Amino acid sequence: MKRIDKIYDYILTNSKAFDKDKLLNTKGFSAQEIGAALNILRNNVSKELNTLCRNKKILKIKNRPVLYFDRDCFKNILSVKLSDNLEEIEDIESLTKLTTDDQSPFNYLIGANTSLKNQIEQAKAALMYPPNGLHTLILGSTGVGKSLFANIMYQYSKYIKKLPEDAPFVVFNCADYANNPQLLLSYIFGHIRGAFTGAEKEKEGIIEKANGGILFLDEIHRLPPEGQEMVFYFMDTGTFNKLGETDRTRKANVLLIGATTEDPNSTLLNTFIRRIPITIAIPNFDERSLDDKIQLIHFLISKEAQRVNKAIKISSDAIKALIGSTSYGNVGQLKSNIQLACAKGFLNSINTNECIDINLSLLPPNIKNGIVAFANKSKDDNGNLWNMIPTTITIQPDDDKTFLETDAYEPPFNIYNIIEDKTSALQEEGMSENDIKNFITTDINLHLRQFYARFKNDIHRREGLLKIVDSDIVDFAEEIKILAETKLNKKLNERFIYATSLHFSALFNRIKKKTVSYSSRIDLSISVNSEEYQVAKEIHSLIEQRYKLIIPPVEIEYLALLLSSIQESSHQERVGIVVAAHGSSTATSMVSVAKKLFDADNIIAVDMPLERTPSDILEEVVEKVKLVNEGKGVLLLVDMGSLNGFGDVITERTNILTKSVDMVSTPLVLEAVRKCSLCDTDLNSVYSYLITDFRGYTNKLTGSDVSIDDGVIVTICSTGKGAAIKLKELVEDVIRNITDRNINIIPIGIKDLTKSINHISQSNKIVSLVGITNPNMGIPFISIEELIDGSGEKILKNIIDGKSVPESNKGENQIVLKNLCKQSLKEILTFLNPEKICSLLDNFVSCIESSLDTTYGNPNKLRIMLHTACALERTVIHDNLIYKDDTNSLDKKNLSALNKANLIFKNSLSITLPDDELYYMVDLLNEY
Repeated sequence: MKRIDKIYDYILTNSKAFDKDKLLNTKGFSAQEIGAALNILRNNVSKELNTLCRNKKILKIKNRPVLYFDRDCFKNILSVKLSDNLEEIEDIESLTKLTTDDQSPFNYLIGANTSLKNQIEQAKAALMYPPNGLHTLILGSTGVGKSLFANIMYQYSKYIKKLPEDAPFVVFNCADYANNPQLLLSYIFGHIRGAFTGAEKEKEGIIEKANGGILFLDEIHRLPPEGQEMVFYFMDTGTFNKLGETDRTRKANVLLIGATTEDPNSTLLNTFIRRIPITIAIPNFDERSLDDKIQLIHFLISKEAQRVNKAIKISSDAIKALIGSTSYGNVGQLKSNIQLACAKGFLNSINTNECIDINLSLLPPNIKNGIVAFANKSKDDNGNLWNMIPTTITIQPDDDKTFLETDAYEPPFNIYNIIEDKTSALQEEGMSENDIKNFITTDINLHLRQFYARFKNDIHRREGLLKIVDSDIVDFAEEIKILAETKLNKKLNERFIYATSLHFSALFNRIKKKTVSYSSRIDLSISVNSEEYQVAKEIHSLIEQRYKLIIPPVEIEYLALLLSSIQESSHQERVGIVVAAHGSSTATSMVSVAKKLFDADNIIAVDMPLERTPSDILEEVVEKVKLVNEGKGVLLLVDMGSLNGFGDVITERTNILTKSVDMVSTPLVLEAVRKCSLCDTDLNSVYSYLITDFRGYTNKLTGSDVSIDDGVIVTICSTGKGAAIKLKELVEDVIRNITDRNINIIPIGIKDLTKSINHISQSNKIVSLVGITNPNMGIPFISIEELIDGSGEKILKNIIDGKSVPESNKGENQIVLKNLCKQSLKEILTFLNPEKICSLLDNFVSCIESSLDTTYGNPNKLRIMLHTACALERTVIHDNLIYKDDTNSLDKKNLSALNKANLIFKNSLSITLPDDELYYMVDLLNEY
């Protein structure tokens, strides 16, 4: 018998002889007692006892000396429940009092009396409703705690005696088999023998398993329509049939709780939604009160303190950074960040008895940057948030409060054991303390980032990718991923799909332009005899067969390098990226796309409204460069002119190496992020690639690029936002088709139009103005309808080429307003259907004309319709403009006409344009 088995057998045998009184008095067995009885050294006994505690075989009872007792015997003798994570107990008496207190399971939820109060009341009402409760749908983003909330609903049902103690609670994630509807339905309802190929025997479904209890269907929006129909028939009748059966004769009494991250109205059948009377929305982390956020951090850190049996001290700045850095993943992401911080702090204190100290300098850049986000929120709150957080919080490892939790975010490993074991092994190898810390820090990142990667919302990222890359290429990348995983017997993360899709798209573009080299080579970091290289050769052959192209041999080497590096989640010392562009949200929009596609945390945006001075902008860019720098330099991606000179100034002031690339676009940002995250690249190689080799992801033949600045085109719309940004994209498409000159596009609004254009002209050569109104400043002007109906393209080409513009060209090719509107909307809109709203827009303008007793010409009608379409789309996605000027000076007659016309959208689309959008439109009507 092994030593650990002898020790456990001794504890188990003696624990069984205890009753309640003896346990309360004696409390357990010490390591010295066990060692003396078994003739084993005390140090060896202690080591095995700690392992048994981690394996949840025994409990550690804090005492002098520390005592141990069998876990199951302890629960049976005292009739108590213990948290799955609980390894040690401070005081047996307080535990027995706590577990016998008559408290609702909902009371353990942080926010039970604040941000979750209404949700808890809804849940209680649903569970208590006679006779068997009401089916419930829980809504919320990834990581808000939907699974935990469902589990506590189950615990509460038992607490109020609605369910017996042994009632089942069955959890099923509908996404697991979403691509195989037949298999999905088989798991839910079961099947009989012969129901489908491979059904060799009858199988019980989860409906049967949940009979008499609760069935929790996570990601319920992944149920196919036929599955939803079968489920709502079951909800109506309580009967169902297995796959392969024709009669619904089987019965089950099951309360259904569903959860989804999506809008149920767009992902679930209306007939299905109507059968779920209770909908509970769990708020995002950002929507919770600051007190809730601090409590959540306190609770999550207390769990880490218990695991490591050390006090943990955290500074206020670190708390602010943790709060500010928690975005897409909510509480799940917060937990990941806290575990990473605690693991690093534990590593620093491993050879001391001091508490774990978590401060801002300890945090990695992606978490540290959260303090900036927190500061921005504090500005909105007049600084109140900043002052509400205590200077430090110290958490002792003595919080033995049980917490009802089924935690999908709990890693299947103990990070602290990993640190201890590897530290000991590396010390024996003679490695220095700094080298050990660097090595294990990388290992911590690897373990935690790989584990939490599976909780990202891949659906939205794929939809974003499909807007840039052809769906066939994305599908092919997914096929390659499956092939590589099978051949290499290892898991590749989703970034492999994004990286290969974007790379193939750019590669095919270069091949069609004949700018690809068939003779260049790269230095391999892996052997040509490796498994990765052989798989890369197979993929290379598949690409040539699939797309009927000759692919350069160097792609084999690139793919081999990709296959060997893409599964690595740690990316220490990457090149940082700062995107700076004029406009109120231009840079932020591009960076947002990159973050969604690549989970990038080494990229920051700097938005530059035109009214800001260059010195202010420089100061902000310098600060962002410092934040994003990880030691390998920073790449500046800028939109034009004066920003290009920032690089040298920043390098001189900060000693951080910077390189600047202008003409920034979304594809350029994506390619920069991809190059910086795939392998161990350096700043110079990324910079060289972007300015010489990269030509975008589209397959249009646009000619060779020119690196000189050939002036700017200014697009003019009512706000300089929304429609002006869309117009900027249209002009960029035209420019790519008619010239190879390097021309920037700057969107502006009609307010203070002359002043804005004069400001731009001070540092730029304005080639042309394009938009809704001509400021008559002696600069060539093209109206939006001329641009879209085709005549403007010829005018613009003549302007760029320095040719005269015949008067006849300026009014040619006029088309019917409605057709022009549809054509324009197809280019401008992303979410709304141009075919359906075009007639509504026409009615909208007609209503305004009738109210104001006026008639607009076709050009002005079109301008109003396009602006209104953009406003509708912003309303749909909840991204409306905010009117900042004085509303008292607005034309009341125009506003009244707009309010009346607004009813058209309310009655037809159930969409109402908000007041701020209408205020901007009052300014627009004043121009006409």
